[in-house]
Amino acid sequence: MKSFSRIAVAGAAVAAVIAGTATPAMADTNRTISNSHGKFTFIDDGDMFEVCDTKADGHGVTGKLLESGSNDFVLTVTDGGDSGCDKKGYNIGNLREYQMWLSWNGGGATVKSIWFNE
Repeated sequence: MKSFSRIAVAGAAVAAVIAGTATPAMADTNRTISNSHGKFTFIDDGDMFEVCDTKADGHGVTGKLLESGSNDFVLTVTDGGDSGCDKKGYNIGNLREYQMWLSWNGGGATVKSIWFNE
């Protein structure tokens, strides 16, 4: 009887650990890419895209959203020269994949996210 109780307790503990690790995967998934001048964030709750210029250098930053199967950007958000970040909404789903691009308006390389969807 003691062995059965120990097995039951161990099984319950394993189930609790699995349930605890599975729950975060079901939550909204936000994504952020950044460089030394700013950041571009996808906020899954509400499909909002936010661009923040984090360096007062006279140049802003631009975030763009590329849709797979297209050479066109479906969203562009620019921030710079004012306080706070700029946001725009764009409804993405599971039928296409998207890639976020962040560039500094003063030149240099563009940072790109991995392809993703909801």
